[in-house]
Amino acid sequence: MPPHRTWFTLAATALLATAGTALPARAAGGAAGTGSAAEAGPALAVDLSAPTHPISPYVYGMNFTEEALAKELRLPVRRWGGNATTRYNFRLDTTNRAADWYFENIAGDNADPAALPDGSETDRFVDQDKRTGTDSVITLPLIGWAPKERAKACGFSVEKYGPQQSTDQWAPDCGNGVRPDGTNITGNDPHDTSVEVGPEYVTDWMAHLRGRYGDASHGGVRFYNLDNEPDIWHSTHRDVHPAGASYDEMRDKTYAIAGAVKAADAKAQTLGPVGWGWSSITLSGSDQQRCSIEGCWSNPPDQAAHGGVPFGEWYLQQMRAYEQAHGVRILDYYDNHWYPQAGVFGGDPSDAGDAAKQALRLRQTRTLWDRAYTDESWIGQPVYLIPRMKDMVARNYPGTKVAVTEYNFGALGSLNGALAQADVLGIFGREGADLATLWSPPTSAEPGAYAFRMFLNYDGQGGRFGDTSVLSTSEDQGRLAVYGARRGADGALTLVVVNKTGADLTSPLTVKGGAPGTSAQVYRYSGADLTAIARAADLPLTTTATSATASTTFPANSITTLVVPDSVPPTAPAGLKAGRPTAHAVTLTWSPARDNVAVKGYQLSRQAPGEPVRTQDLTATRAVVTDLAPGRRYTFWVRARDLAGNLGPKSQSVQVTTPPR
Repeated sequence: MPPHRTWFTLAATALLATAGTALPARAAGGAAGTGSAAEAGPALAVDLSAPTHPISPYVYGMNFTEEALAKELRLPVRRWGGNATTRYNFRLDTTNRAADWYFENIAGDNADPAALPDGSETDRFVDQDKRTGTDSVITLPLIGWAPKERAKACGFSVEKYGPQQSTDQWAPDCGNGVRPDGTNITGNDPHDTSVEVGPEYVTDWMAHLRGRYGDASHGGVRFYNLDNEPDIWHSTHRDVHPAGASYDEMRDKTYAIAGAVKAADAKAQTLGPVGWGWSSITLSGSDQQRCSIEGCWSNPPDQAAHGGVPFGEWYLQQMRAYEQAHGVRILDYYDNHWYPQAGVFGGDPSDAGDAAKQALRLRQTRTLWDRAYTDESWIGQPVYLIPRMKDMVARNYPGTKVAVTEYNFGALGSLNGALAQADVLGIFGREGADLATLWSPPTSAEPGAYAFRMFLNYDGQGGRFGDTSVLSTSEDQGRLAVYGARRGADGALTLVVVNKTGADLTSPLTVKGGAPGTSAQVYRYSGADLTAIARAADLPLTTTATSATASTTFPANSITTLVVPDSVPPTAPAGLKAGRPTAHAVTLTWSPARDNVAVKGYQLSRQAPGEPVRTQDLTATRAVVTDLAPGRRYTFWVRARDLAGNLGPKSQSVQVTTPPR
């Protein structure tokens, strides 16, 4: 069972009232369509001639996904993370559940203790990923502590530390560390539950994983999180780390642990500092803890002691300094978690809330990208998380990728949550995030899973969204969002369109730069059936040499995947020439063919009188044919084949007569 997550807000103030114009009552998860006439929707445009960028497959990841769903989606990456993973002893297969559950050590229930460390929770996690072809993210400890034994132990024993506000009903000696008067117990002994661990522990654990699965270059664990939300250890793990983590502590511990990772497996990828959210970008744990008590937000002392440089910027600078000094990159991804702070995450995932909350949830996805959107929470300023993180990296440690290994916009058990999740996946690809893993993923049957299917398995046959982002815009992204990509395997153009309103919207679609085909396949998820993706009638496109247009209706509260297969064949290759033949061989050359997407290769054909046509497939524009017969006349021609398998017209033919022996 996934570890529970402690919700932590720094300011402890009431969230701001929702702002902006709310969408109609059906705007986010109500019944799709009412039979009334569709409204005029915003125009959608795709420009295939504009600059493109790759979409990382790792943006479609999850934490703790069930195996059936991971297998169906061919899930690219899965994370073993959360508060409980900060303190885990792989030798004992035991975690400490921290503030989530009375600071208790809880042993794994499926392992054979005599076989440990083989068969531990993390072994079984990676085993599943191997079965589904998924890369693993494993969380390693920076905190310096791990459970001391498999036997149950708790950080705040009632017998040892006195009465407490709450105790575990199944283990009444384990308290929450808060006295009846509301004050925290301090001065407890960390050794009640834990023992010290450091780089040697990480080295041993990675040796175990390499022994079972190989190194990162040969099918082993590819990614390692450098702990989990260390800037709130003073809250989540205060039994062993009561003081907020400082700038210097985070630098020194990252140097030690990430350095050990790279020494153990040079190709393994590290992700840090894995902050909990907005405040993690600018403040150390020390400043978050101190200023929540003293109100020193305008001049955080730890930040002031480090030249006033925000924590995330300083952290990246220190990682760059390490590489400059040692010639080794120990940080591969700048990782920060994101949970919208405007009150849309949490609670029953099937309860999307009232119309105002549903509309707010759909607006909150703008925190991931929109520099003009002021966050409607205590943050009260533009967040634009992915561009912000990319800007930070560019300034302070170029070449570092960006990751969000926990996020959730809530209500994944509802259509409204599915709409938001589809929007998020589109945003990650368009904005160039490098890795993202959804916390607390949906079950296979929940609407949130269908948001992933619309990108990873829209047709039930493995149909996937493209892997190269193309410029796609909407006149009103808040009503009708559009995301576009070219699929490298076959050149198809794929679009995902999210109607965030309670009205059917009829919108014009223009594809500039020449569409690859004359019609689009239409796949749709909506309130009409929350248990399936429907295949609708194909959408005809009116095409010219330079553009394609269409007009179609997107139902209320729906996700639509449009797939334009490449049906345009390549041109005929030109300039087919034959060199001087020998009795058994000849060299043929020709000029490359052209295609609207890409030429994959060529089909070279030959025929001799009285013989059937023989063909061979090539990738180059040159061929040496070596199995000819002496004294025979041969006719050769060539055709180009594109990524979709379209075969173009024949080139002009050339005749060759081999000399007799």
